Amino acid sequence: MNASIRRSRPLGRSRRQLFSRALLTAACLALPGGVWAQQEPAPAATPPPLLSAGPEGFSLSSADKQYQLKLRGILQSDARFFAQGKERAGNNTFLLRRFQPTFEGTVAGLVDFRLQMDLAPNAQPVQDGYVELHPVREFRVRVGKFKAPVGLERLQPVTAMLFPEFALPTSLVPNREVGIQFSGDLSGSVLSYAVGAFNGSPDGGAADLNVDDNVELEGRLFAHPFRKSTVEALKGLGLGLAGTVGSEYGTLGATQEPTLRAEGQQTFFTYLTGTTLDATVVASGRHYRLSPQAYYFHGPLGVMAEYATSTQDVRRGSDEARLTHGAWQLSASYVLFGGKASYEGVKPFHSLLPSEGHWGAVELGARYSGLRVDPKAFPLYADPSRSANEAQSWGAVAHWYLSGNARLTFSVERTAFSGGAADGGDRPTEIAFFNRVQASF
Repeated sequence: MNASIRRSRPLGRSRRQLFSRALLTAACLALPGGVWAQQEPAPAATPPPLLSAGPEGFSLSSADKQYQLKLRGILQSDARFFAQGKERAGNNTFLLRRFQPTFEGTVAGLVDFRLQMDLAPNAQPVQDGYVELHPVREFRVRVGKFKAPVGLERLQPVTAMLFPEFALPTSLVPNREVGIQFSGDLSGSVLSYAVGAFNGSPDGGAADLNVDDNVELEGRLFAHPFRKSTVEALKGLGLGLAGTVGSEYGTLGATQEPTLRAEGQQTFFTYLTGTTLDATVVASGRHYRLSPQAYYFHGPLGVMAEYATSTQDVRRGSDEARLTHGAWQLSASYVLFGGKASYEGVKPFHSLLPSEGHWGAVELGARYSGLRVDPKAFPLYADPSRSANEAQSWGAVAHWYLSGNARLTFSVERTAFSGGAADGGDRPTEIAFFNRVQASF
């Protein structure tokens, strides 16, 4: 019996040890799951997208703003009248000048895109269509169709233009280009740069296709030398230099030569054209542009100055020449009340609300502009009895800003010409009255 008892004790002890080990193993297996559950809580619900509408347009975005889609728009409707006379420069007309719906967006907080169309009559249907990568403020890459980095007034938003139409220097710089551009802001936006390679366009033009297989280089440097100064009156001074270099070769169907228009949009200079290359002037070689530019904005005062030259090799039959045209403009504006002047346009302090004593903002402005054609253009490349060799324009304008999204414009501009008529006479002076209603968001 004692032997039997001695044999049973190790067996019971073995069972208890086995049970303890099993319990310990189960606890160890359960422990990591519990710890993991404490360290990794269930993910929070994704915040809903944000939908907003306001003065800057309509937008749909993620809560963190990394993904955005915006809808903007511009509408400009004109009433245009010319001084009466037997040789009136243009037709009195109502005109839908611009109707531009615009889609803008951001993807992953790193890539922006923009598509701007123009549904107005006789306008290019696609104004802007590009994608821009912006990893840092100092370096951005833009690919597609967009404003060329040259003209000071051309780069200004069309909703901020002082006059309904561009000054004469804009006739000598490219409008929009298709290509690639590298740009950025340095030293806290004290210095900005833009340089790119493009298909190339005639002066004042916006070609979508490359018609001669050549690439045009374009660039611009613009500085605000006193932006970080403690002197407030100097912070709004901007100085810049822009230019282009390339080669252009025209054909009978695409001469690559410009048509020059006055501010009233009436043509005052064209190159000779015909049914053969012996009678038609075409681009035939190097093309250079240079444009020093400056502006100054402080409080209610705004001043802009711009000069542009365009030097191009041209050919008619076996005759060749290098022609240089030059243009300039000086404009000044003053906000009488209700807002501040800026390159991006006046933003009224208050919208029109007479019951509370708010009348929006009122701005007055004046401009002097001129363009001189190279004398060597006559008579071999242009007809002196039809094309003027010089134009000079004076104008005055008044704006009433009903809000940051609506503006009424009243302007008058007088342009005098040298040459351009039969028997060595001058083209009739153009006096244009342009009135505009503008809405934008």
